[in-house]
Amino acid sequence: MRTRIIGLAVCASALAIALFGVPLAAGVLQYALQAERNQLRSVADAVAIVVAGDIYDEEPIDDIGRYGSIDVAVYDADGVLLGGRSPAGPEPEVAQALAGRVGSGTDDGKVVVAVPVTHDSDVIGAVQAAAPRRTVEREVAITWAVMAALAALAVVATWLVGRRQARRLARPLEDLAIGARRLGEGDFSVRVGRGGIPEIDAVASALDGTAGRLDDLLARERAFSADASHQLRTPLAGVRLRLEAALERPDVDLRSAIGESLVDVDRLEATIEELLTLARGEREEGAEPLDLAALLDELAAEWGGRLALQGRDLDLAVDRGAPMARASAAAVRQVLAVLVDNAARHGRGTVTVRVREAADAVAIDVSDQGRGVREREHVLFARRPAIAHPHGIGLALARRLAEAENGRLNLTRSSPPVFTLLLPAAPDPVATGDVPAAVGDGR
Repeated sequence: MRTRIIGLAVCASALAIALFGVPLAAGVLQYALQAERNQLRSVADAVAIVVAGDIYDEEPIDDIGRYGSIDVAVYDADGVLLGGRSPAGPEPEVAQALAGRVGSGTDDGKVVVAVPVTHDSDVIGAVQAAAPRRTVEREVAITWAVMAALAALAVVATWLVGRRQARRLARPLEDLAIGARRLGEGDFSVRVGRGGIPEIDAVASALDGTAGRLDDLLARERAFSADASHQLRTPLAGVRLRLEAALERPDVDLRSAIGESLVDVDRLEATIEELLTLARGEREEGAEPLDLAALLDELAAEWGGRLALQGRDLDLAVDRGAPMARASAAAVRQVLAVLVDNAARHGRGTVTVRVREAADAVAIDVSDQGRGVREREHVLFARRPAIAHPHGIGLALARRLAEAENGRLNLTRSSPPVFTLLLPAAPDPVATGDVPAAVGDGR
């Protein structure tokens, strides 16, 4: 591309110089010949004035022959040489001068001009002035050499400018090629610099946008894989334990164990669908207000069963007057699942889930009677592998889901630990005139 741009610029420059320079060179030659003719005529006119009386009186003409490089010859009315230098005899221009006209031409490598000599309006002779053509050609050659040097300088300048412009045009395209290659190799962090050319910058911006979207998509897919594995690990372990216990105790009703396992499988399927919905960033516009009391009642059996296996209790409390939340049921369900699972794994004693009213929001407190959390909040909610940290990625997932619903998840007390989920409150149904038939009071 660089070679083509430079070659195109140089060819365009050479063509322009040729189209302009060749006629100019021809014009310079014609101008030089005309200037030489004018000089010869001036000399011939001066001599004609001097010798007019001698020709009329038929007196000999002496001391006329050469003025510098100009040869001068004087003829009478019959074309007979009276004086001066004209070894080749009268030129055709002399006949024109004897006819009363100024004659000029180029003969045998000479520039010739002849003027008539008059007396009382009668032509009585002619004066011929001639100079070598090579003198004019020498001067023209010098002018042509200067023009050629200027043309060469213009071509070199064009080459330099074309090289710079080619580099300016090619470098953004080369960066685009490198960025596209890196993007094809899976490096979605690639960003292409701007070259100051709007069209190329538009392509670079589109490539950056594509890389950003692919990076975001890949990050969401990876996050979904990690979140799904974290959220499904405990239910799967419960199903496995139930089935293994049924196999080890053949006297137990297998139908009951299989039925409970199928219920857990249905819950796993619902969890997967919810995680897929959250991972895709899908949100229902104009969703109905979320009744947290009903949601807690729905999940109480599952959470209470898990804690009962550890000999622990689950206490659910919904304050009277607590408003409904404006949030996705799937997101709130997953956040509460993370918090209760975290309390079951790392806490002690009774796990309490309390819904209360906060300033223009709904607060859900999840607490237990354990020794508490020692990490700072920004460390506690950072995404890290579960192997490297006891809280794993669950709390990071829960905070991300809460923020996606315009809420907040904070550690409000470290010992005993209390995690608080703040959600925006739904509009008051009485104020809007949309009063539901019945609202659960919770327990």
